Amino acid sequence: MEAVYTPEQMRYIDAHSGVDVAVLIRRAGYAVAQTALRMLGGSYGKHVIVLAGKGNNGEDGRVASDFLRARGVKVSVFSSSEMPTQLPECDLVIDAVYGTGLRSDFVAPTTKAPVLAVDIPSGIDATTGECRGVPLRANETITFGGLKPGIVLQPGRTYAGQITVVSLDLPVHLGVQVDEKTINVVTRNDVEQWVPPRAATTHKWKSGVRAIAGSKTMMGAAQLSCAAAYRAGAGIVHLSSIGGTPEIIVPLEVVYRSVSETHWADQCLSDIERFASALIGPGMGRGDELVEEVFQFVSRCPVPLVIDGDGLQILASSRDGQRRNMANFFAQRTAETVLTPHDGEFSALTGERPSADRIADTRKAAAALQAVVLLKGSTTVVAEPGGNVLCITNGDARLATAGSGDVLTGVIAALLAVGLDAFHAAAAGAFIHGNALERLPQCGVVASDIVREIQVGGNE
Repeated sequence: MEAVYTPEQMRYIDAHSGVDVAVLIRRAGYAVAQTALRMLGGSYGKHVIVLAGKGNNGEDGRVASDFLRARGVKVSVFSSSEMPTQLPECDLVIDAVYGTGLRSDFVAPTTKAPVLAVDIPSGIDATTGECRGVPLRANETITFGGLKPGIVLQPGRTYAGQITVVSLDLPVHLGVQVDEKTINVVTRNDVEQWVPPRAATTHKWKSGVRAIAGSKTMMGAAQLSCAAAYRAGAGIVHLSSIGGTPEIIVPLEVVYRSVSETHWADQCLSDIERFASALIGPGMGRGDELVEEVFQFVSRCPVPLVIDGDGLQILASSRDGQRRNMANFFAQRTAETVLTPHDGEFSALTGERPSADRIADTRKAAAALQAVVLLKGSTTVVAEPGGNVLCITNGDARLATAGSGDVLTGVIAALLAVGLDAFHAAAAGAFIHGNALERLPQCGVVASDIVREIQVGGNE
């Protein structure tokens, strides 16, 4: 995993590093200069403009300029108070105006040259990733100690470009003195370690998934969830759709079980112990007649459960149209729960839309609901009730297509079924979901394409 440190943590780490500030600045400046030389492809005949602020970030830039001049690079330094609105022609701009200490809006000068940002692009909020003014879009960002939330969350992640982390030998373990809760970005290696290989002695019922999804007009959601569960490692999938029709169910491997349109919770729970996990919600619809049955199924389901889409909306409602208090509902379950809301569903569950600080909001929701919460987005944020967070950054706009969330639900349910805990199943599921895009075109992707390209480590 790639560790993420808040600005507050980094200030504490810097202050308690045991290394003189001047030494840290020299190390940082040298790293910036080396990165600049790589981006320039050499030093002969090159011109670099350094935008230097008043604080340590600006000093990093000034020290870098000294190293570059020593290598024969022509360097022009503009202080934050004398920057023109449009920069002269040059081969590279080093943005060292603000780091994590941004206090007010920043309007960057325009340039046609490539940009190297120091620590974080100036004008990007280091905590939320928000644009504060008009940031300078970087081609690369060199950041120190570890990643910052502002370049993990969007739009900061886009403004940062390619990110390189340089340790500077900072004692980042001291970050726990500020906040014991961790933030990490999930990597491919993490997922490969988390997902167990299929044992030679396994059988289908060791990783069975029970699905409650689909309805008369939305059977596609059920199809996608079930197909994704199989692709992600489920041994057998049983599906019931309230009011649905089994004739159009695919893949053929799905076992369809008809249930009545009323009092169906008891029927779906009758042999639930045979399954390793369950999912509920995709394409169910939102009629009042579903509310009490969904509550019954969720509250009594004894296996790990993924709730998505209409399931989340139903749980956030009641027959009189008032939002129910969910604070204690999930805590009373005997097995783990994963909630996978987009922004609208998050609002329905919590009563508030996510703010720019999506990490803080997801943490708060997970603690209040006593469930693992996966907040979908261009950066997906997963939080467990204790406050630890995993971020997934390998998705892109191609996942913003109808049915993509149903696919994710199926993947997470399968990972729960093969033995992952809820926190890691949700994060690994989001990574696998995004990873499928590597094998798909840049446009025209539909949800069934994502299902086809799902690959899961030991289950490939």
